Amino acid sequence: MALKGLKVLEFVGLAPGPFCGMILADFGAHVTRIDKTPLNSLDVLKSGKRTLALDLKKPKAIEIVRALCRKADVLIEPFRPGVMEKLGLGPIDIMLENPRLIYARLTGFGQNGPHASLAGHDINYVALSGILSLFGRKDERPTAPINFAADFAGGGLLCAFGILAALLERHNSGKGQVVDHAMVEGAAYVGSWLIRSQSLPIWGKPRGENMLDTGAHFYDTFKTKDGKYMSVGALEPQFYKELLEGLDLQNHLSQYDDNEKARHLLETVFQTKTRDEWTEIFSIRNACVFPVLELSEVDQYPHNQERNVFQDRNLTNELIPTPAPKLSRTPAVSVALIDEMDELQMVEEICGEINLGKEDIKTLYREKVILTSMKPKL
Repeated sequence: MALKGLKVLEFVGLAPGPFCGMILADFGAHVTRIDKTPLNSLDVLKSGKRTLALDLKKPKAIEIVRALCRKADVLIEPFRPGVMEKLGLGPIDIMLENPRLIYARLTGFGQNGPHASLAGHDINYVALSGILSLFGRKDERPTAPINFAADFAGGGLLCAFGILAALLERHNSGKGQVVDHAMVEGAAYVGSWLIRSQSLPIWGKPRGENMLDTGAHFYDTFKTKDGKYMSVGALEPQFYKELLEGLDLQNHLSQYDDNEKARHLLETVFQTKTRDEWTEIFSIRNACVFPVLELSEVDQYPHNQERNVFQDRNLTNELIPTPAPKLSRTPAVSVALIDEMDELQMVEEICGEINLGKEDIKTLYREKVILTSMKPKL
């Protein structure tokens, strides 16, 4: 795989950091998680990664981390500024011992600025980026797209890109560097086209009245007879023509008729058939009309099956997206499909890499430096 041999140390936090580590792991990196609890049920992205739970208040735990850092290529940490420094694990300390380390800091507001020490969540970061002001229907308040834009698109994904860019530069210079990634900046950067296109004719009206924000009847979702939905993106005239023909409205409507009247007509017609019936009708038309699939059925949709967009559901019946993009020679493999390693086995393997033997590990268990949910043989 593309990142085979890359050693990553991931300090466990909420979703963005684990997602960043998952991306690297899926493409072949060897990821070791440093957690504060042995069984972290909140981290659904931990599959395929090794975990070492440590009490970082204890000096011996810090010694273990520093030893692991000396052998790592990448470190990912999600804490507010100063936390790692107080532990003696900040980049100045760690990179003196490993100057080739890529030290990635994934936070909401970054390492400096008035908000750097404040708490926040996806909705706050997207709000400050300006992007949240664009999401929502006419005369309604802004609606956050769950926690997709900042945590994952602008957070974990862009941080992984920053890590890879730093690794590529290291290939030339031999030196590591700090990746300071703030999710406010990530959300803004992902939204570059939205922000920089505001002077185009498709914008200029209040939220929910523009062509791409549900303001146009030919770019929206419509409820069907069975309570499901179809997505319509018939922006160009040739696609709009196909839309009208599929709905049998070619003699009743044109693209720039009164928008509300046209919307009402489409709403009425779409409710005369089920979603699957409309899907069949538009399957032979190039109209940019497709069903809104629910998560329980996406892996059964023919195109998704052909492209293997989703993996076979694992033993917990969990739906697992296939890593993307697809590489022709060194394709990624979802680490979520890898069998979980026994907890104590993981500890022995990780500690063995820094020359800690079984007696050392037993001592660390007794002193509660290493934390476990199982009862080790002491």
